Amino acid sequence: MLDFGHDPARWRVPALLAAAGSAALLLGALGFQYLGGLAPCPLCIWQRWPHGIAVALGLVVLLAGRRLPPALGRAVAAAGALAMLAGAGIALYHTGIERHWWAGPASCTSAPVGGLDPDRLLERIMAAPLVRCDEVAWSFLGLSMASWNGLASLALAGLWLLALRRA
Repeated sequence: MLDFGHDPARWRVPALLAAAGSAALLLGALGFQYLGGLAPCPLCIWQRWPHGIAVALGLVVLLAGRRLPPALGRAVAAAGALAMLAGAGIALYHTGIERHWWAGPASCTSAPVGGLDPDRLLERIMAAPLVRCDEVAWSFLGLSMASWNGLASLALAGLWLLALRRA
């Protein structure tokens, strides 16, 4: 008779796919930065951290293989899902700033300049970051890179959750 019971390795496939997806997104972001000349804003950098965490978790899954205890496998899958949900949250926050739904951090948006004398204005311009979070640097099908990252992060969170369910 066929045994359709619990397979302890079955959870690794979606976990590794999710980690590979995060690696691809990181490589894409670095390609846009270094090959395409699109410098990242501070929020773009923040969005990379959850993917880096997911890649590290994927390496744990890959290197530990079947030796990973089930409880630790569930913890890794849960951490991957949380990292991707955090990444989606940062991306949504960034998208809202780009679309002017809400204000962003002062470190990456333009500040009002009314009432400044020319010397103070020049000082503020020279001290300002080069890349602003409230401007869309690249878009495809009407969605910015932050929006696409948010959608991809949600999909990858789904893969991590599938891994958690199977673990």
